Amino acid sequence: MKSRRKIVSLLTIIVLSCLAMSLVDAVIRPDYAVKSAIKIILFLTLPIGYALIAGGVPFRRLFTFEKKGLMMSMLLGFGVFTLILGGYFLLSPLLDFTNVTGALQDNMGVNAGNFVFVALYISIANSLLEEFFFRGFAFFTLKEQVGRRFAYLFSAGAFAVYHIAMMSSWFSVGLFLLLIAGLVVAGLLFNWLNERSGNIYASWMVHMFANLAINTIGFMLFGII
Repeated sequence: MKSRRKIVSLLTIIVLSCLAMSLVDAVIRPDYAVKSAIKIILFLTLPIGYALIAGGVPFRRLFTFEKKGLMMSMLLGFGVFTLILGGYFLLSPLLDFTNVTGALQDNMGVNAGNFVFVALYISIANSLLEEFFFRGFAFFTLKEQVGRRFAYLFSAGAFAVYHIAMMSSWFSVGLFLLLIAGLVVAGLLFNWLNERSGNIYASWMVHMFANLAINTIGFMLFGII
């Protein structure tokens, strides 16, 4: 596959996968198990198919574990966990978070009864799937084929846009825009961590801690803890 065709195919897969997940989140709204199956097809199967046809995706390198940067990622993860929980406790008296549990129940069938299993999946498996797609597939491949600056901005932007349909009904407009800006910054940070380490374990570690903090808030909102 020629270079230009490879780049167009790569960008098309990233954009269409994000748009498809937005359609699933905002319009179709299946239960969480069905949504997860669709996401695996889009975020895992399509990149593997691209790699088999076009080549140039460093899958083996992505999962090569190295201790380099591990301690920094863990400390950063703890910091992110503390920041998210601290932000919630500071803002909860001022903002109404009741829409979150309602949206989860209405849109994805997530409730207090199954939230433990969903939280474990989100924290571990879902975060790895997203890191594989947005960092391992999008960032590293775009960096090699298009350039570093474009790869940073496009993959971080796609990461933020992907969450829009999911969270659009959760919060007020102001808080929603703040969260999207935070997701762009998080995407840039994750790219930087992985660029330093050469794999996706660094960003996965921080992503897991962030999801753990968010799910801890979910436990409180559902009245589980």
